[in-house]
Amino acid sequence: MKSIYGIIALLFVVITLVSCSVNVESDDKKESTEQQGKEYTAAYICPMHCEGSGSDEMGTCPVCGMDYEKNEKHNESGHSH
Repeated sequence: MKSIYGIIALLFVVITLVSCSVNVESDDKKESTEQQGKEYTAAYICPMHCEGSGSDEMGTCPVCGMDYEKNEKHNESGHSH
């Protein structure tokens, strides 16, 4: 009877570990695809990264009204302007 409890406990641990690794992989993929829009790549971006925001000039976000901030990663992504 003790061996059944051991097997159940081992299965629980294995399932938990597999579930965690799958969630980490999907979060990484989601993050890399989400950061391709102009709300991440423009010269000036909204701190909240609102969809449809981002500009080559200073201004305010049309979605939330926050002031744009200079995107420090803008030149790293290959943009020359």
